[in-house]
Amino acid sequence: MSKKSALLFSVIGVLFLVLTGVSLSYQQPLLALLFIFLSFFTVGIGFMVKAKTRKKE
Repeated sequence: MSKKSALLFSVIGVLFLVLTGVSLSYQQPLLALLFIFLSFFTVGIGFMVKAKTRKKE
């Protein structure tokens, strides 16, 4: 995995976690659950891409 794609996945994951905090501060628990799911999904996709690129090399 290139450094740019790793940075992209990590920044998007952190952004979703920040949005989780913002939605909790506005008392929107369903929106917070959505952002938690999206952050785990993004990090999981990042790990899958990393594993595929390691397997290729």
